[in-house]
Amino acid sequence: MALPIAVKQKQAREASCALDIIVGGAGIAGLGAAISCLLAGHNVHVLEAAPEIREVGAGIQILPNGARVLKHWGMEERLSQHWQVSGSFEIYGWKGNNLASLSLAESAAPYPGTWYRTFYRPNLQMPLLERVHELGGKVTCNARVMDVSVNPDNATSTVITGTGQILTCDLFIGADGIFGNMPDQLLDNPTPPSKTGDLAYRVLLSTADMLKDPDLAPFVTKPQVSFWFGPEKHAVTYNIGRGQFNVVLLSPDDIPENSSANTVHGNVEEMCSLFQDWDPRLGKMLALCKSVQKWRLCTRMNTNSWSHPSGAAVMIGDCVHATLPYLAVGAGLAIEDGGVLGECLSRLPNNPTISKSSNAFLEAKRHALAVFEYCRIDRVRVAIMRSHQQRYLNHLPDGPEQRQRDKEMQMTPTPAGEALPWRDPGTAPTLLGYDHIAEVESRWNLPLPSQPAQSEIMPRL
Repeated sequence: MALPIAVKQKQAREASCALDIIVGGAGIAGLGAAISCLLAGHNVHVLEAAPEIREVGAGIQILPNGARVLKHWGMEERLSQHWQVSGSFEIYGWKGNNLASLSLAESAAPYPGTWYRTFYRPNLQMPLLERVHELGGKVTCNARVMDVSVNPDNATSTVITGTGQILTCDLFIGADGIFGNMPDQLLDNPTPPSKTGDLAYRVLLSTADMLKDPDLAPFVTKPQVSFWFGPEKHAVTYNIGRGQFNVVLLSPDDIPENSSANTVHGNVEEMCSLFQDWDPRLGKMLALCKSVQKWRLCTRMNTNSWSHPSGAAVMIGDCVHATLPYLAVGAGLAIEDGGVLGECLSRLPNNPTISKSSNAFLEAKRHALAVFEYCRIDRVRVAIMRSHQQRYLNHLPDGPEQRQRDKEMQMTPTPAGEALPWRDPGTAPTLLGYDHIAEVESRWNLPLPSQPAQSEIMPRL
């Protein structure tokens, strides 16, 4: 069982042992890493390409694994002003028949102090930004990272921004998302994004409109995260506050193969036609839709190293491990990255007689990044594999296999491999109970192989 969650206090660190860190990207992964590194006593400067960090986004879910890290960072009270609390996950067949229900309070109970919550994405991102400022971090917008080069002699990185600014740091953290190019600049054998054959229609509805319909009002007044499983497609809905209701429809990718855009404007009528024979309640929701975006779903997984061998740079988040959204853990995995990285960097020497330019300190920094990789790479690789399995289970055509899936979801207890991963006894404890502090503690003094075996890292999700 995971250890009790303590709020981390900012570590006092000798100036000669405080890394100057640049984070490339102010998304959830980048801001989370900035918070964790600041708490470890280092100096952090976040560079963001956008002219300003604005409230743009849709819905996002945080599960117990992400909640543990956020609480450790002292974020709980601030986030509680914005989050939405759902009572359950409700699973329906595509015609609207109830297949299963999962109490979220009961699901989180084995992991004390954690929770399931839904957010309007900016209501997660902006508090993270506030926490970075509160801890003394610096954030610069309109500062696209154009080039990063490493000086292996002293294990530093030089960053050139789009405005021509040249910055030097002891550690560069790349967090520029699934289509970012930072891994291409810094890693050997970077893995490009891979199309999955699916896309997501992302819709925001007005809860005021939904409350006018007695069939839709309960989705607002008794919040739940709802899933509809059907042939080749599925749908997810939940409340995100601010008078908005989040709808995501997952279906086969029909964006032209030669299109360079991975996000395009969708056609509302086309979207509705794909789900016209589904649960009438879902149809009523879609009838309220005024506009929609289509997002091509891609994955990305670097199975080799995420860091430069000099110890001067490391990649985190979707630029090295983007997963399908079918486990609802993409944001949680990015938050875990920041948590583990900060815990590793908090263990660097903190002695006035040891300078960060000394061989002993540089070796410790390389070890910290190796432990970070050892803790993270196989965990996210297995999560990506499980998300692909979930895609298969969610999209089964009507028939014997679909009926067996539905039967297993109604068994007590449910069998390993069932279609509710958050309840699956073979998945849930490892997925939801991840303790980033205990993970670093358990790995810190172990010999680190260049490519750890999956079975040595964690049980299969």
